[in-house]
Amino acid sequence: MTDGIAWLAEPRCITFGGYSVTLARGLGAEALAARIAASAQWSERTVEPVGELTGDELVEVLDSEYGDAWDGIGLRLGVSGGWTFAVGYGGWFGEFSDDPAISAGKAEVFVVEFEEENGKPVPPTFRYYRDGRTVCSFNLHLDESWGTGQVSGDHEVAGRVTELLSAEGLPDEERANRDVHRTALGVLERHFGLALPRALVLEAPLPAVLLAD
Repeated sequence: MTDGIAWLAEPRCITFGGYSVTLARGLGAEALAARIAASAQWSERTVEPVGELTGDELVEVLDSEYGDAWDGIGLRLGVSGGWTFAVGYGGWFGEFSDDPAISAGKAEVFVVEFEEENGKPVPPTFRYYRDGRTVCSFNLHLDESWGTGQVSGDHEVAGRVTELLSAEGLPDEERANRDVHRTALGVLERHFGLALPRALVLEAPLPAVLLAD
């Protein structure tokens, strides 16, 4: 039994503002952090370790370093159950490109993000990269508020995910967004075996870095 990822659908599940979680196979924590930094689209970023910190402690470091945590970006890194993970803090919103190169060299990388406090509103998103290619992506509200609301990617993978969502009654315009969000995350966690250790992320000190520009 694992924590899966469906718990990310809870309000402010990790920190204020939403969540940014990257899960990888075939990459160590340092390599994953470096590849995330390399995908920054507005300025070159370097990875600066700041010790082992809880989420609240990393937010305090961002506040101290930049005057406001939203003006900086940090990651907490870990390994659990065969997955390497990176959890984003601060002003990560819109800072990184949708770049399948993050999975180069036969790695698998899964990204789930939600700008929870964005008033537009931006739906939660899922992206799956494998060996330098985008394999599957969609918005987890499965509506047309941001893009088509359909699962896109490789025919076989995207088709199977669509079938599994359909088996859960999705898309369904009558269901609340949070319920759709939670159900879609549950489909992804079961199909791809995705897992993020909740207690570790919420309570334990983890290696932390700043993505400095």
